[in-house]
Amino acid sequence: MIDKGKIEEAMQTAIGYSTADQTEVLASSRSTALTRFSNNYIHQNVAETNMSISIRAVIGKRQGYASTNRLDKDSIKETVNKAIKIAEHRPPDPDFVSLPEPGPIILRDMVSDTTVNYTPGQRAAAVQRLLGVIMPRNLTAAGALSTGYTTVGVANSLGVNAVETISEASLKTVVMSPTSSAFGSAVAVNVADIDIEKIALEVEKTTVRGQNPVELEPGRYTVVLYPNAVADMVSFMAFAGFGALSLQEGRSFMKDKFGQQIMSQNISIWDNAYDPSTIGFTFDFEGVPKEKVVFIENGVTKGICYDSYTANKEGKKSTGHALPAPNPYGPLPLNLVMAPGGSSLAQMIKTSERAVLVSRFHYTNLEDPIRTVLTGMTRDGTFLIEDGEIKTPVKNLRFTQSIVEALSKVELVSMDRELKEGMLGASYMPWLKISEFNFTGVTQF
Repeated sequence: MIDKGKIEEAMQTAIGYSTADQTEVLASSRSTALTRFSNNYIHQNVAETNMSISIRAVIGKRQGYASTNRLDKDSIKETVNKAIKIAEHRPPDPDFVSLPEPGPIILRDMVSDTTVNYTPGQRAAAVQRLLGVIMPRNLTAAGALSTGYTTVGVANSLGVNAVETISEASLKTVVMSPTSSAFGSAVAVNVADIDIEKIALEVEKTTVRGQNPVELEPGRYTVVLYPNAVADMVSFMAFAGFGALSLQEGRSFMKDKFGQQIMSQNISIWDNAYDPSTIGFTFDFEGVPKEKVVFIENGVTKGICYDSYTANKEGKKSTGHALPAPNPYGPLPLNLVMAPGGSSLAQMIKTSERAVLVSRFHYTNLEDPIRTVLTGMTRDGTFLIEDGEIKTPVKNLRFTQSIVEALSKVELVSMDRELKEGMLGASYMPWLKISEFNFTGVTQF
């Protein structure tokens, strides 16, 4: 395992070499191992370890950036000098004030020895357990099981010095029959927390149930969304408007709506790296401690997240949501959480006279960030619910839907939630029942 001390040594070496007014160093190491399977056979086992260091040199209001994946002293010195030279030739940024000062960081214990030391043989055995459920039903599975860990360190010349390691295991699989498919996934700090058999049984059941789908006419339907679909939707919405830069540039759907009810009262969304159900570093890529930020509370707009640059523009404090510099996107939440409700998937189905059950979305794109219009398709298990029962598998549907509008029509929220890998980090999301979801087309499969 990469020694945190090596990361700290590299960062302090870089700061020691710098003659810039201010210097920031972002160092990281990542070790991952992956077992891939396709057509019910393991076909690849790979492992990779990589380290990198990025330098931000500040001269007045000018900033320069340089990086390398070589951490010997000569390479670090060369990279620091390159960042300084770039800063000297860049135009000044009148809005830049300063790199952040250090703050108190409370680290979480997010390293599992089981995950770090998981062997290729153990990954293969886990995959075989999944295939043992799938193959007797004449279904075909493909996917990957990965294990590894990441260490991130941030230091600057003002005294910031933070290093943290997270282990992570991830399973993704698609199971297919000639006319249907299903998707299963899980992510965890400890690979032992991934219930292989449960996931296998769920995707097996969905694939068998989804065979020979029929065509459903486009239109507005009540939908029951699984956490994968909810995570996709909420991540796009967060990208469109939960960061301070999007608000400052006038392209956030939150603009002029703070304190207003824009969603159903049963919707609350926040970002919290300390939530025990999510996975994330407790400081951002500037070394600022992450704070819990509530974006939506009972349907009412509450707040946005900041990095030091956007916070300084408003005379505020960073909430610890900086991405690695240089960063055109501004601050973004990486640990999204939606509050639970009091319902269940079974209740959502039972209370639906006619609805579409959606396992997940595919090929999603944000068509209009200000109106949060998302377009995409359903995939890997779409079903018609009638009279409180799942009746018929249907061919995948294309949708064009405002996310904010959809979340303003949420009828039920599940008590259970699942951690899913979204577009922005890990998202802890429930099942949702939403009325009048807009399907605009049908596919041939």
